[in-house]
Amino acid sequence: MNNNLHIAVLGLGEAGSIFANELAAMGITVSGWDPSPIRNLHKGIRFAASNRDAAKNADIILSVNLSSVSEVVAKEVLPVLTDKKIYADMNTSSPQQKIAIEHLLQSSGVQFVDMAIMAPVPPKGIKTPFLISGNGAALLKEQLDKYDLNIELLSNKTGDASTRKLLRSIVYKGIAAVIFEAMEAGKAFELEQYIREQISSVIGGNNALIDRFVEGSKTHAERRIHEMEAVVQMLEEKKMQSIMTVATKQNLINILNYKK
Repeated sequence: MNNNLHIAVLGLGEAGSIFANELAAMGITVSGWDPSPIRNLHKGIRFAASNRDAAKNADIILSVNLSSVSEVVAKEVLPVLTDKKIYADMNTSSPQQKIAIEHLLQSSGVQFVDMAIMAPVPPKGIKTPFLISGNGAALLKEQLDKYDLNIELLSNKTGDASTRKLLRSIVYKGIAAVIFEAMEAGKAFELEQYIREQISSVIGGNNALIDRFVEGSKTHAERRIHEMEAVVQMLEEKKMQSIMTVATKQNLINILNYKK
């Protein structure tokens, strides 16, 4: 599909590179940047000199980074943003951090979108389910609907999408942490098959899902640590304890340290 839409993808890690490649394959003009480009990119993607360079002529800017650098990235591109552009923050950040970034960019008049990735990016890629909210959400959905993406519009309020994302993370990342610890214990006691059977009885007999939970924790430990930090921040805003989420975060830290 040929068109004049230009999308910038800031952050070309696993998710960002998949999004960029598949958008380019659809005929969309794509520019991108990453400080450590290690992925193979579609030949049609323009690898820019910086985040700002990637965003300067784009209609839609997708920020797909770790939450720890999302504000730095937003500040870098602020000078080239206008009220004609859409800035979609796809980082797994707390609602408070998304709101802070929206305020940071407000002087440009840019249409801001809180965009949450609601499932692992492989295997569905750009067709992964997304939730969106914020003052630019309706416009973003209008512009991308022609590509048959899986986007659910929630509201014009920044924070609505990220809140739902993080509430879900308490469940899914918590389950992953329990499964990982149980599997490690099963191996230590030479009872791996037994513990698999116990886990399988709880999650509906899906043995392959056990492996996906374990491998996901290993592969994405660093990003998920930041994700759990965002959950803690969100819960603290509500004066809630986050005992299980803190334990999940520690589980991921242990996994990351073991990998190193």
